[in-house]
Amino acid sequence: MKLTVYKKRLITLALAGGLMLVVCAVQAQLSYDYLKAADSYFKKADYSSAFAYYEKFLQAKGGAGDEHDPYAITSAKKKAAVSSKQQAVYQLAESYRLLTVYDKAAPLYQQITAEHAAEFPLAYYHYATCLRALARYSEAEKAINSFIGSYKENDSYSANAQRELLNLRFIQQQLQKGDSAQYAISKISKGKEGASYAPVWAGDNTLLFTATWTEGGKGHTNHLFKATYNNGELSNVSRAGLPASDLHEGAAVLSADGNTMYLTRWQVKGGKKSAAIYVSRKTNNGTHTEWQAPVALSEVVNTTGYNSQQPFLMPGGKQLLYVSDKPGGQGGLDIWVAELNSDGNPVKTTNPGMGINTQFNEQAPYYHAASRTLVFASEGRVGMGGYDLFYSKGTVGNWDAPENFGYPVNSVKDDIYFASRGSSDNILEQVVLSSDRSAVCCLELLQLQKQQPVVAKVTPPVPDSAVVTKTEPEKPVVKEPLTKEPVETVTVLGNVFFELNKATVTRQSYPQLDSLAIQLQARANTIVEISGHTDDTGSDELNQQLSEERAANVVAYLVSKGVSKSRLTAKGYGATKPVAPNKNADGTDNPAGREKNRRTEMRIITIQ
Repeated sequence: MKLTVYKKRLITLALAGGLMLVVCAVQAQLSYDYLKAADSYFKKADYSSAFAYYEKFLQAKGGAGDEHDPYAITSAKKKAAVSSKQQAVYQLAESYRLLTVYDKAAPLYQQITAEHAAEFPLAYYHYATCLRALARYSEAEKAINSFIGSYKENDSYSANAQRELLNLRFIQQQLQKGDSAQYAISKISKGKEGASYAPVWAGDNTLLFTATWTEGGKGHTNHLFKATYNNGELSNVSRAGLPASDLHEGAAVLSADGNTMYLTRWQVKGGKKSAAIYVSRKTNNGTHTEWQAPVALSEVVNTTGYNSQQPFLMPGGKQLLYVSDKPGGQGGLDIWVAELNSDGNPVKTTNPGMGINTQFNEQAPYYHAASRTLVFASEGRVGMGGYDLFYSKGTVGNWDAPENFGYPVNSVKDDIYFASRGSSDNILEQVVLSSDRSAVCCLELLQLQKQQPVVAKVTPPVPDSAVVTKTEPEKPVVKEPLTKEPVETVTVLGNVFFELNKATVTRQSYPQLDSLAIQLQARANTIVEISGHTDDTGSDELNQQLSEERAANVVAYLVSKGVSKSRLTAKGYGATKPVAPNKNADGTDNPAGREKNRRTEMRIITIQ
């Protein structure tokens, strides 16, 4: 039987339509497979995998509208059903925030607050905390005020929002302090990727710390390391020597004789952390000493079903400070004190109470014996945001009211661990701490260094005299007889980063440059030179061009933040002013030296 052209077209259309239905069904199934995988990873706290699948799901949805999904996660507080796409955008923002990738989380929260604020009442709060971490303080204050004005619940978020508002005001006060330039923070060179934190001094120039550095292709597991520390550099890095374990290990402390180590061991299952404090002792097998297998402390410290972590041994070895979320505290993680017997085992534990702890989290206790000062991290007090480092003078059972170290010890991100070799007069000498202020993902080891102050010298007026300075060869400029003559100070701008082989300032640099802009605005009569420097890789011409462009881009950024362009000079020096050798004495490459030479500096050239 012959088919007419009309019937053939009908059959063709029917087949094509059926095929399209099959393709659409497959695509729909695939997109929801992505969503299920993403939700599963999110519930397990595997946020790296979660964001990857949320992105795949949203890409698969393309430009589709917000369709109703009967399986979407909803809250009893929400008045309207939430589509799968809306929920995925929110969970993607949450994943990025929990990974501290704030520059990706912020625009997603902004989208949610603009379109679905009622369905996601916490979006404004998280948007504000992301903006604060990105040093966008005015926007953060607007966002947190929007949250306070719209959020109707009387819970921890409403209390946190009021504290966040106080934090934002505290930040701006700290960044405008006249003495904030006395100290500078810089990254300790290590040449490895991953987290590094919880420093503790273990003898002269020896640092014990925790890191997730990749070994043998395996990363993300915390191990204890030791290294020689000298002027911001780590050398002779090796594992601390504990017997192998499948558990995470870190946040340790040594006894005064170096023969006893208290440490934290933990694992994460189903997104839940389980941590306990262990003790290991050195034994002598005849040829060398080695650490015994760590043994968990008793129930006095390690309460079943709760976390105990971050031990610190007080001078004399009779008391152990530690952190736990067990019952009997003030809320969240608290600092506790355990009394130890002559064998170093706990026999009694007490909570210092609200004098030290809050209803929120406190972590990482450290005691500086020389100055009789307790240092710890808290997210329950007014600070710069996240965890801030606080200090309290005194002894166990008799602590002064804690005070915030302020900027630049603290930042708008998390500042948690602290170790000092300072004197009784100044705890801020020779400090190593941990912070994620300039990191993409994790805590990093940083050093705090005191800067040489800028001194203004007033020259008394002399009749019929003038001061002549040279700004260019053979071009003298006559100034007023009464001048301020600065002692020249050159400061390396730590945490200013550029794209590889480019002059583009990265987002990681914004907090440092925002802070610098605020300080320059507070010193309206200061004129500075921003200079770019490179190592000797590449030609002289390219290095000169790159250094000039980088300096110019830093100046442009500062101008965009309100610093007058007339007060800023950009200059590139290429590789002509190294501060360290690019090669070792034997002719081999010196990566640490090159890293120091690739820098941006600020030089005060005039105080008017």
